[in-house]
Amino acid sequence: MTATDATEQELSIGEVAERTGLSVHALRFYEREDLLVGPVRRTSGGRRRYTPFDVEWLLICVKLRESGMPLADLRHFAELVRRGPGNEAERLRLLDGHRQRVEAQIQALQECRSVIAWKVGVYEEHLARGAAGGLWAPTP
Repeated sequence: MTATDATEQELSIGEVAERTGLSVHALRFYEREDLLVGPVRRTSGGRRRYTPFDVEWLLICVKLRESGMPLADLRHFAELVRRGPGNEAERLRLLDGHRQRVEAQIQALQECRSVIAWKVGVYEEHLARGAAGGLWAPTP
């Protein structure tokens, strides 16, 4: 790949925002918080230029954050990746711990959904019979 090819693959902050769903402000925040695995390149005019690898990394970060990974854990994960090979077991522990937390959240939400579905059924049944007046009515 030539220098021209690399430059053609570089993306502006607006293009990266569009591809990742992050705002320009959030992208700057991620950079300030040291959540990226490489330095963001700059043009001679100081404009940020991102690579396709940066976009891939940010898409992973988005999913980790959406699933509740704390910033401190995401920062630690990025730091481990920046260090390079040799710490894969620690990366695995961090990701597996997060996976376990997500699975617990999913289980809790499934239990909530079951209760809500049951309650919806109760209301539907009473409304269908025309006898919904007494549902959760305060006692005098």
